[in-house]
Amino acid sequence: MQSTPQAPVRRVVWRTVWVGLALAYVAIVLIATLRSGDSLDTIISIFATRFLGIFIEAAPFLLLGTMVSGLIDAFVTAEDIARIVPRNPLLAAIVGSGMGFIFPVCECGVVPVVRKLFNKGLPLWVGITFLLAAPVMNPIVLVSTYVAFGFGPVLIGRFVLTALVSIGVGLVFALGARPQEILQPRSMMPVMGGSPAAGHTPRQRSLGQGLGQALRSANNEFFDMGKYLIIGTLLAATMQTMVSQQVLEELGRGPIISVLVMQAMAFVLSVCSTVDSFLALAFVGTFTTGSIITFLTFGPMVDIKSMLMFTGVFQRKTVLYLMLLPLLMTALAGIWLNLNVVF
Repeated sequence: MQSTPQAPVRRVVWRTVWVGLALAYVAIVLIATLRSGDSLDTIISIFATRFLGIFIEAAPFLLLGTMVSGLIDAFVTAEDIARIVPRNPLLAAIVGSGMGFIFPVCECGVVPVVRKLFNKGLPLWVGITFLLAAPVMNPIVLVSTYVAFGFGPVLIGRFVLTALVSIGVGLVFALGARPQEILQPRSMMPVMGGSPAAGHTPRQRSLGQGLGQALRSANNEFFDMGKYLIIGTLLAATMQTMVSQQVLEELGRGPIISVLVMQAMAFVLSVCSTVDSFLALAFVGTFTTGSIITFLTFGPMVDIKSMLMFTGVFQRKTVLYLMLLPLLMTALAGIWLNLNVVF
């Protein structure tokens, strides 16, 4: 009877898809009535192209993330987590910022991995640090950023700022944040020290049995997190259709406004961190270097689709903090770089 618990999940997914499509259609109609010079067919074509572009780019990485999550579920125990993570909060946060080199996932795949690590007993602040850092602090993004910008201020600034912001936000949650106020109930029990069976994997399980469990777990995670990806992609495509990129580029001048505009673009465009360096390269010469570093740092931490996926793990108030803290910290850093550092 393995299919029984999956049926309600699929029903929820499809209901969510239809509601999202209906809302997107209403948004398209409103856009068509507000924008002059564009026919309804043109607007729909633009929206469909951008939706498919974002979804096709993101879905494979969500699948990769759920596969990693399934492997963690099958082969990683709470005892393994306890051995890896230091007891000191600062050292633990530093370890969390570098875990992306062990689990190389982007912002589309990191959320199910974090949720599974919470189920294995990963401390709350370490998981949040990993959540924010992993989309940048991994070998794939390191190579893509180097290919786009070479070894220089953008590459160094991106990785240093990502580490500082993710560790800083993680330490904020380490200062007394209680899991029951931060996590959704299904992610909370192992972190609260619940049943050991929730985080323990029998060592006598064969490789075939473990892989079978990993696939079943990955399947459930993919359908569970997929609805958030679909809704986020619909919202991102709608925002891209409503807001002209040319308008944002015209606003992107000056040490302060350029940073704010690039943050808005990172949130709206929702480009995967594995390829966003090549998009940012197109803005060199138009935007300040500080704003480009901010774009490459803030976007992988928080965009429309990842914000929706956060709600599957965290309470709504926590999602707001996970948006605002990186927003403020990266904005201040980008503005400071523009005002004080000559590139």
